[in-house]
Amino acid sequence: MRSIQLTIGIIFCAFLSITTFSQVYIQHVGAISYSIYPEILDERPDLPSPFLMDNEEEFVIAVTKDEKFAIIPVTLRNERNICKQLVVDTTDFPHLANYGLHEEMQFKNLQTITGRSVEEITELALPGALSSSGFLAADEDIISVIKADNQLVAQMELTHPQLAKTIFHVLNMMDMDLSLNRWNMARHQWDNIKRFYYNDQTVFVEAFDTKGGQKSIFNDGLEGAFHIKIWRELSKEEQQYLENHYGYLNMEEFKKFQELLSFINTGELEPQYIMRYGFYEGHTFWRTDPIAIAFIFGMKSIEELDKSFSGKLNKILSGHHISYQAIE
Repeated sequence: MRSIQLTIGIIFCAFLSITTFSQVYIQHVGAISYSIYPEILDERPDLPSPFLMDNEEEFVIAVTKDEKFAIIPVTLRNERNICKQLVVDTTDFPHLANYGLHEEMQFKNLQTITGRSVEEITELALPGALSSSGFLAADEDIISVIKADNQLVAQMELTHPQLAKTIFHVLNMMDMDLSLNRWNMARHQWDNIKRFYYNDQTVFVEAFDTKGGQKSIFNDGLEGAFHIKIWRELSKEEQQYLENHYGYLNMEEFKKFQELLSFINTGELEPQYIMRYGFYEGHTFWRTDPIAIAFIFGMKSIEELDKSFSGKLNKILSGHHISYQAIE
């Protein structure tokens, strides 16, 4: 048995035992034993979510369809069945690989990504090319989107790997249930986990398998086969804040603003794109918006986000990253 130290505000002592179903023992005003998923718990464990052990293993606390609780291992690994998770395009984006953000100057002379020209990537990404909904809006290009989203992430004082990790954590919960045959194959749906806890927020999730075969716009060999919906409900305080600061929007505009802030459609391609290239997709159905990720997963409060974008959060979320060609 290995001794692991977990520190969250005060010191917890944790021990990870190597058994059929691994267990974490937490010493917190006495010894409390928590079983790791696939074992389930009747009561919510007194642990933060996510939490990181000293051995770098990460866990998220989730709620099953039977209203039981699960401590699910979600550590990012390239060996995951669902996708590789630690790959960064070091050739084209060395600054991203080293610092988690792009260096603005590199975009000036960038001609190719993964050996494919940026022009071809943009053509493949437009609606009706590789995908009916597209990876970019019709007035966007690959450079305009990556560059603008890099600025958004920097303004939030976050990095692309930090944001990608949240979606990978969801994928890794899915991966766990796929390996346990806890996927509803008849309905092509993941219905075992309905919600999970993340940075003091309750995050809801639905996921579906598709026919697959969605090709990547980059020359990276990636394909997509899952549709994942991730969202959270605004608290009364958050709702009131938006009404106080954005009450001038009409009902339809206000509803759309809330949706853009608190709901995303994504899949397994998108977190890999974020990690590898800092690409969140353009303003289409599949956009995995960095601001929405930060809000949904409790990385930034509504007040912090609004301050970061000078009270123009609705315009930032809805505005396209227009290409120079479209402007001309």
